[in-house]
Amino acid sequence: MQTTTQTYTMPAPIAGVFARLPAYPGSWLFTRGLNLVLAPQLPADVREALAGRTLRLRVSDARIVFDFKWQGNAFVPSKTVGTPDLTIGACAHDLLRLARREEDPDTLFFSRRLALEGDTELGLLFKNTLDAFDVSLFDPATFFGKRRPRAS
Repeated sequence: MQTTTQTYTMPAPIAGVFARLPAYPGSWLFTRGLNLVLAPQLPADVREALAGRTLRLRVSDARIVFDFKWQGNAFVPSKTVGTPDLTIGACAHDLLRLARREEDPDTLFFSRRLALEGDTELGLLFKNTLDAFDVSLFDPATFFGKRRPRAS
């Protein structure tokens, strides 16, 4: 029996709006989220390996990129000039499924739905670090609490 995973893509009109937004504010917001969720969980050896390395997250269907790096003890936005050390790219739906561990990075990579471009060792570090995280970190209820039904 063959199963297929439905992949959703962002509608073109919404992607068009995102594509017109300036990159730096988005990277700033993205690094705030990373610092809230991931930075406290990063082991010291991963922090050391990331130090000063430029990273790019490319959300292909939204036509946006987030450039950032590890500096000191936090992720900071980066105005990357040239090629970053590692670019991670996929559609928004696949990135969310990857973060929530609903999809395996190897499966996405070999089905050409996840692109890792640049430093191979840094790409493996990314994959192994993501695999080590507690999946509940990516559950919105962790930050916003469970939704309560509205009173009628």
